[in-house]
Amino acid sequence: MTASWRFSALADRHRAMGSDLEDWSGMGTAWSYDKDQTEEYLAIRTKAGIMDVSGLKKVHIIGPHASHVIDRATTRNIEKLKPGRSTYACMLNDAGKFVDDCVIYRMGPHSFMVVHGSGAGHEQLTMAATGRNVTILFDDDLHDISLQGPLAVDYLEKHVPGIRDVVYFSHIQTTLFGKPVMISRTGYTGERGYEIFCRRQDVVEIWDQIVAEGAEMGILPTRFTTLDLLRAESYLLFFPYDNSEMYPFEDEACGDTLWELGLDFTVSPGKTGFRGAEEHYRLKGKERFKIYGVKLEGTEPAAEGAPLLKDGVQVGVVTVGMYSPLNEHNVGIARMPVDCAVEGTALTVQNPDGEIAAIAHPMPFYDVDKLRRTAKG
Repeated sequence: MTASWRFSALADRHRAMGSDLEDWSGMGTAWSYDKDQTEEYLAIRTKAGIMDVSGLKKVHIIGPHASHVIDRATTRNIEKLKPGRSTYACMLNDAGKFVDDCVIYRMGPHSFMVVHGSGAGHEQLTMAATGRNVTILFDDDLHDISLQGPLAVDYLEKHVPGIRDVVYFSHIQTTLFGKPVMISRTGYTGERGYEIFCRRQDVVEIWDQIVAEGAEMGILPTRFTTLDLLRAESYLLFFPYDNSEMYPFEDEACGDTLWELGLDFTVSPGKTGFRGAEEHYRLKGKERFKIYGVKLEGTEPAAEGAPLLKDGVQVGVVTVGMYSPLNEHNVGIARMPVDCAVEGTALTVQNPDGEIAAIAHPMPFYDVDKLRRTAKG
């Protein structure tokens, strides 16, 4: 394992549930617990789950040129973002290829927080900040607890007045159990959920109280890798596990376009001037592959990295798969040729234990109209 250089204050809580704290993005993260993962998936889909996602990197951008830095580094028109709101964005390199995604929170006129994963987001922001009147602060004291599922709001409203009025992709500064927190209506599960940003000194007490009080509502602690089950049916990509950094091209350098990943919607209409913009627009219509869904027969899920065949010849790869006993579907996210990414195309998944018949299928597979995550009231 890579030597971790970032540490969650909840590490002992994860160890107590059987985690070896596998490294993700430099932080020991709970990839495994000594309990059935399906229970955690079902809890988030039907009740709620609590997860430590402090491995996400939190970067504050503060100063008169903060909006310029965000505008240069990301695909969104940040001037339209009001304080108290957030947006999902991507970051590209000079070749117009995806290097990271992020959520941008506007805290005030000259103050933002960018939360990103294991890609080059921090480096992108730092590069854009060079020579500007701005401070870039990487903040690992700030911890992030994700409370996701249909009962998350029912639990929080016992402690946070007005939580039902917090709409999707907005956030409030408040207190929880007497501790200062920021609660954001965001998440990575396809469910209505919240992220609770709090100080390192408070996170254990907040975690313990939610776990203790939430138990009677069926709220369960959930491991980080349960996200794979949730994201596979909700069409949520995870860098680099769906990307060419993990599944390289035979004759090209790594790097995928937003057109190939289906993330072109993250570019604000008409926006120019962000890093890689010219190449991004030039590469439209030149997709070498497409991220698309697969629906398999039976209940054996596609193995991570399973070859995807058409007429007996490998044409792609399944990056993540899952079977849902709740929704009774066997689905996955795959990288495949553009001409295969058509609903109903007959395919075969080559699992270690044998081949499974499949068809190409549009995503998401669950809550297609995204009504659950965006629900009001």
